[in-house]
Amino acid sequence: MAFNTDILKGKNIAIAGASKGIGKETAKLLSSLGANLLLGARTLDALIEVSANQSNKVVHQFLDVTNEDSVRNFVELGISEFGEIDALVNCSGYGTFNSFLELSTEEFDRMISVNLRGTFLTSKYFAKHMVKNKRGQIININSIAGETVLEGNAGYSSSKFGLLGLSKVMQLELRKQGVYVTSVLPGSTSTSFWDHIENHPDKSKMIPQDVVAKHIVSILCQPEGVVVEEVTITPPLGIL
Repeated sequence: MAFNTDILKGKNIAIAGASKGIGKETAKLLSSLGANLLLGARTLDALIEVSANQSNKVVHQFLDVTNEDSVRNFVELGISEFGEIDALVNCSGYGTFNSFLELSTEEFDRMISVNLRGTFLTSKYFAKHMVKNKRGQIININSIAGETVLEGNAGYSSSKFGLLGLSKVMQLELRKQGVYVTSVLPGSTSTSFWDHIENHPDKSKMIPQDVVAKHIVSILCQPEGVVVEEVTITPPLGIL
């Protein structure tokens, strides 16, 4: 079924983790379809580049999802600039792979802090705003590692399994108040995520990041009466 992207025109959409990868591609695509954007990321120079030359209103701000004050400031900026936020796309993420015995406590904590706690914070503060308006949409970009165990993924899978559980609770609690939550679980995606990881799979066989962005747009464009709660996307050869 084709989806109607016209409904995105004039919508106010926040993207956490918008400076690169899936977040960046999603921002570019949404802007081309007429959405107004609130963009946040830690890499401010890259965020400014993403914000430039967009067709609709785009506001950007430094955002550290692990810092509660930073998240509050980001949400307050969005409400101040747009009056209302219609949707949030959580793309912030961090990952490194190592065996369970060799994984450092610092790396484990970092993955939990960004992937799980960070999404909790952004979702919580945007959802409070959405509940007041009795409508809204939250899309959490998870990973196939949130439902499939892979070697070397002790920290990453812990954070992503936790995120899937968090998202399910959000779905249960927020749908009663007009806010709908979707988990997107991509397999290996061709982003800069892999640049610091040795012996990674062939990126040419991974999912192109703009393809994941198109799936996110399709979720935002579902007709009334339909809620997509979970989408799993894999490369043609499987998880990789």
